Amino acid sequence: MNNLYIKAILLILPLYLLSCNKWLDVEPKSQVRDNDLFSTETGFKEALAGVYASLTYEPLYGREMTFGLVGVLGYEWDYQSDAYDSDKFFEYKSLQSLNRTEALWNGMYTSIANNNKLLEEIDAKKSIFQQGNYEVIKGESLALRAFLHFDLLRVFGASFEENPNKIAIPYFKKTGKEIAAQLTVSQVLDLAISDLNEAAELLKQDPILTGRVITSLDDQGYLMNRQLHLNYYAVKALLARIYLYKKDTEKAYENAKIIIDANKFPWILQANIASDLVYSTEHLFALNVTRLETIYQNSFTATGGNRFSMLGSTYSEYYTSTDYRYLRWFTVTVDGNYYLNKYNQTNILAASRNRIPMLKLSEMYFIAAEALKNTNIGQAANMINVLREHRGLTTTTIDASNIDAVIQQEFRKEFIGEGQLFFYYKRKNLSRIPRATSFDIISLKGYKLPIPVSEFNNAPGRVDNR
Repeated sequence: MNNLYIKAILLILPLYLLSCNKWLDVEPKSQVRDNDLFSTETGFKEALAGVYASLTYEPLYGREMTFGLVGVLGYEWDYQSDAYDSDKFFEYKSLQSLNRTEALWNGMYTSIANNNKLLEEIDAKKSIFQQGNYEVIKGESLALRAFLHFDLLRVFGASFEENPNKIAIPYFKKTGKEIAAQLTVSQVLDLAISDLNEAAELLKQDPILTGRVITSLDDQGYLMNRQLHLNYYAVKALLARIYLYKKDTEKAYENAKIIIDANKFPWILQANIASDLVYSTEHLFALNVTRLETIYQNSFTATGGNRFSMLGSTYSEYYTSTDYRYLRWFTVTVDGNYYLNKYNQTNILAASRNRIPMLKLSEMYFIAAEALKNTNIGQAANMINVLREHRGLTTTTIDASNIDAVIQQEFRKEFIGEGQLFFYYKRKNLSRIPRATSFDIISLKGYKLPIPVSEFNNAPGRVDNR
């Protein structure tokens, strides 16, 4: 990782990766010297766009951190490529598994390095920004740093439930030759929370919160399409997710309720489910993955080379016939297997194309339910039943005796192919998970992927996270 920081160069990618706005039609150069890049507001915009775009590649959220590696570990699929054989046994020993893990580690920390370079430059250039842009760009960058470190922790660190004081990963807040210390689970969480709280203050200038109307005439539409950025509400949602991970249910509920009460992210309507398979109106934050159609074809069609699918019996275990997700999210093919249709881009509305959700409205209802279940079981049950009703299901009886089981089952339905199920099991530190009951994941140390060997070579003194 030290080498990554020494060599870090901003990845400036075509800005159409993030938006269809006129401003984003600009094609920046692939390599720009730092002093040139950060001499203008446009340079900062390009730098931030490059960080977002770097997350969409298959080794990161374009596959492995959503339906690929993390989906395999959550036992969402009955069939996947042989390349995941080591992973599905929670061993992580094969060359393919080790290479995949190293690519994930290096990719995430490279994005963090590029993001940190922006943060190091921005305060000295505050005067070059138009109304609100300094606050929004810096706020998003701080939120990105927290988002990426927290997901690295969820992959490589112990869960808070297992041991909050266990050594986990480094949290980088600057670039340079210095090797950042390897921190405990609690320390990483606290730094992420600190970054998010600062981001939330800055993002009080966010149009999604202030209600300021942005058109293509305002700075060429730069502050449009806020759901494709870590906006104010996405920051609050990420705080809710982290606080629940940290078992601080009061603050988790407090932040989740901000989103629930805002009423700015409408539930999908049944009439729209055919043309908006990812339920984009509910997205608090999504990545715009321009290669999503190709990724879908390679991963979820009968002719793809790296396919993920489930048996009909598994499909029936998840869904019932009135469920919106049952009606549209899967395709059964001649081989009798069910393939996820969620990322199919055929006949999809332009406004919801190429999106992979990172934070959704529905998760806030799950968080609220978990936060309330020990103090107000009626309100907790209502949170889950509201979600069920918006998925075409009837309300169900939920009480203290079954709420954990109901939440788990509903969570499995909702986040298929989005990378959250494995992290749900990890947060709870379950020794056995559905459809993988023969594995004691705790004994196998399966919830902590191994830190790459190269990291120990580049940063002497690193502690084995497993």
